[in-house]
Amino acid sequence: MMMTQRIDLRTLLGNGGGTSNDRLALFAWLNLGIVESLTKGILKPEEAVRIFFHGDNCLFVRTEFGEETAEEIMSRGVQLNDIFEALTPERAEHEFQKELAVMQYLSLSILQSERIAA
Repeated sequence: MMMTQRIDLRTLLGNGGGTSNDRLALFAWLNLGIVESLTKGILKPEEAVRIFFHGDNCLFVRTEFGEETAEEIMSRGVQLNDIFEALTPERAEHEFQKELAVMQYLSLSILQSERIAA
């Protein structure tokens, strides 16, 4: 089943309760879910870009968090679909899985740093 609605991080994380660290941790958890959905083939790269890694969310992450790791996650996410347009199918799949692993690592590093900060 394809998700049709865009996820708006400003609505989910913008003016809600909690500290900036809480919102950053929630962002990391959301990203882990997106990465898992991509890994399992539940979500296609173009769908992920459309619903999560879109410009509005990239801008929100940059202005709200100003956190390099979160920005890198979004930057990598925006480019996921481009991998399949630029490379052979075999090479693209390999690079895609590599990117997902890096995005997962970055998300986990945010969560780890937030645990230490708590």
